[in-house]
Amino acid sequence: MSAGLGSIDSVLFAEVNMDTAAPRRRAVIASTVGTTIEWYDFFLYNTAASLIFPALFFPKQAAFTGILLSFGTQFVGFAARPVGAAIFGHWGDRIGRKAMLIATLLLMGISTTLIGVLPTYHTIGYLGPVLLTLLRIGQGIGVGGEWGGSVLLSMEWGTVRRRGLMASWPQLGVPLGLLASTGVVRLMTDWTGPSFDNWGWRIPFLLSIVLIGIGLYVRLRVMESPEFTAIKETDAVVRRPLFEVIRTEWPTILSSAFVRLGEQAPFYLFTSFVLTYGTKQLGLNRDGLLDDILIAATVGLISVPLFGHLSDRIGRRRVYGTGIVLTGVFAFPYFGLLNTKTAALVLVAIVISLVFHDMQYGPQAALIAEGFGTNLRYSGAGLGYQLASVIAGGPAPLIATKILKETGSSTGISWYIIGCCVLGMVALLMMPRRSPAADQENVPVAAAREP
Repeated sequence: MSAGLGSIDSVLFAEVNMDTAAPRRRAVIASTVGTTIEWYDFFLYNTAASLIFPALFFPKQAAFTGILLSFGTQFVGFAARPVGAAIFGHWGDRIGRKAMLIATLLLMGISTTLIGVLPTYHTIGYLGPVLLTLLRIGQGIGVGGEWGGSVLLSMEWGTVRRRGLMASWPQLGVPLGLLASTGVVRLMTDWTGPSFDNWGWRIPFLLSIVLIGIGLYVRLRVMESPEFTAIKETDAVVRRPLFEVIRTEWPTILSSAFVRLGEQAPFYLFTSFVLTYGTKQLGLNRDGLLDDILIAATVGLISVPLFGHLSDRIGRRRVYGTGIVLTGVFAFPYFGLLNTKTAALVLVAIVISLVFHDMQYGPQAALIAEGFGTNLRYSGAGLGYQLASVIAGGPAPLIATKILKETGSSTGISWYIIGCCVLGMVALLMMPRRSPAADQENVPVAAAREP
């Protein structure tokens, strides 16, 4: 294998001198479109879990208990994401990024479509929430395996100097998916009116089958990344990449997970829990909140790649750390603005909160992926990224709902956001740094570190 590693540079050099404009463009489009579809499916469930699933699948529970149970089914999707990262990351480092991206797209889309035809508690009793939970696990495994492949396919088609920008394009799947899912729900509520809670909610889920076709068309036309192709051609593929990355790169995996505490936990409060808090606690109009999230997601179409590009200019850690600090500082003003119940101020709160999130999310993909060598990158980056779902994104709405139920106030939730940001900053400071030389040589294990 050492001989293979030594010749990787020459293979990559040859790839760089090819006419790569067209395949690079297809890679970016395929990654971004596919990720958008995956996040459309995932966020669609989050919105439904906040607004309608408590009444449809947990109708015999008290109001807050039903919401907690609904967010509980949402959480299992987060818990399943590291499983998806492990499975698809292992094979993504063995046989390639492209094949895994097709598999994850199918798994995610089929799970979402089946939710659209799932009988509720009123029809099949407790079997309804059980099946809902199983399909949510399918969503979690799918999106867990999706992120690493889509980010790497785009990033590895770019140059080292533009990795932040290239890796940020698939990250656009988050605001695009949020925009699409929230927009479709908003349209269906207007179109179906009172029938939305009966059958109108199913249409956004059923639309996923159309999106599967679009995603497959785009992804089947993309070429494998040149960096992974070089790994294969030089016989440098690791036989057991998941085991190897856990054994040799566990500090990077753990710091990658904890660095997301300041980004992912607040994000699901800003986009999912806010619907519960706004409608149940403040009595705000559901459609108005959905419109505000739509506007914020639209702003993200600019801010995510902007901050990814900025990280290429002034450094990933500097941009990311600034986002963590601003998110923590905004924790109390955020709820203060919401609590005014003034439409304009509520909009300001939601938009600003997601801009601060985007300061982290734009450079995040490159920040995490660059911590691993090419032949362990899918496994390592995917696992680190998705482990955050268990400690950050998944528990966040549950914790916030519990705090609100016990205290009747947003104060504890603000402190929770600040705590997540503090831990995220500590993880950022402790993240190991790969030297450029180690990255260029694609060292698979025991990567060299900067002092």
